[in-house]
Amino acid sequence: MADPGGRAARRRWLGLLAKAGETRLEAAWSGVDDKPGYAFLRRPDVGLVMVRGRAGGNGRPFNLGEMTATRCAIRLETGVVGLGYVAGRKPRQAELIAVFDAMLQNSARLTAFEVSLLTPIEADLAARRAAASAKTAGTKVDFFTMVRGD
Repeated sequence: MADPGGRAARRRWLGLLAKAGETRLEAAWSGVDDKPGYAFLRRPDVGLVMVRGRAGGNGRPFNLGEMTATRCAIRLETGVVGLGYVAGRKPRQAELIAVFDAMLQNSARLTAFEVSLLTPIEADLAARRAAASAKTAGTKVDFFTMVRGD
């Protein structure tokens, strides 16, 4: 089935931007030559979201607990709306995510930011996962069963 409106692509870049960190987003923002003007539809605000889990990954869902999250919504001068959500109390990061989200909805900007921002974020996340896996692999224990001679 086709992906109407590029929802999968947008989901991907919003996830990457949320994991990127404020420092990286600030650096990317400072590197944008033609910064668009924007107005807040919803200023960054901090609230709680319910985290849900599933026993065994596929059981019935249950409420695990609450976590802090920050959200923001902006509208570019062109009329494009951008949304930003991030875990924790990070108003500036939520604002930057919203601005980048709106800018990435323009296919010309998407191509440029794919190379300069999104691909490096993906590479960093993959490297972090690999490092964590390597660290965890060092603690792996192989269990075996001994047969007793009764």
